[in-house]
Amino acid sequence: QLQLVESGGGLVQSGGSLRLSCATSTGTLDWLDIAWFRQVQGEERESISCISSSSGEDSTNYADSVKGRFMIFRDNAKSTVYLQMNSLKPEDTAVYTCAAARPAVTYIGDRQVFLPCADHRESYYDYWGQGTAVTVSS
Repeated sequence: QLQLVESGGGLVQSGGSLRLSCATSTGTLDWLDIAWFRQVQGEERESISCISSSSGEDSTNYADSVKGRFMIFRDNAKSTVYLQMNSLKPEDTAVYTCAAARPAVTYIGDRQVFLPCADHRESYYDYWGQGTAVTVSS
């Protein structure tokens, strides 16, 4: 089964940067949607970013809370997806977890069309890492 392992979390001052890594157990990432979630203690888990190449080229999206500050990208040769986090704020403090899903698909006439990162719900994702903690101090 696919395994996901996050790393790169730690303590950083407000305004600083961190890069999180999501390493997978396989060398095949091009068919998967890979997302980053985060969860603040006592709150529900939030989807913050997703990347997919199911449409033939990289497609990404971001939650409003991180847009303009975070960037998701991948290195298929290393079977790893990254989350570059800049301009960190104390409210970014959370446990960050990566997740993988088979891409959504629909049919337009007789043509199969993939829908990259089409669903942000937790139930859409089949595989989950254990999480890495990020703490941003004031």
